[in-house]
Amino acid sequence: MAEENNLKDDLKDKAKEFTEEAKESASEFTESVKETFTGSNKKILAGVLAILLGALGIHKFILGYNKEGIIILVITLILGIATCGIAGWVMSILGLIEGIIYLTKSDEEFYNTYQVGKKPWF
Repeated sequence: MAEENNLKDDLKDKAKEFTEEAKESASEFTESVKETFTGSNKKILAGVLAILLGALGIHKFILGYNKEGIIILVITLILGIATCGIAGWVMSILGLIEGIIYLTKSDEEFYNTYQVGKKPWF
């Protein structure tokens, strides 16, 4: 009986240790994700979105350039219909170029140019 109680206590202690380690790992992961996708590291998110969804202007909205994002979206949707999709393709290519530019800049250069300097285009 005493052995059973000791075993239960040991299992409870191990479960508590495991729980604490899991909480710590989850907390570290959360901080890492926040660091990657906010603040000065918007570069990665904006760059990837520019490459994948550049025609929709989502990367501009991420960087806080709402007017420019709306311009890209309108060109893609309205002129895209009028030109049988050619305008959409052009905006996709521009998004690809912007995404490559974003991702090839250093973090400091990206931050100074697009977040401090507020340079909305290229």
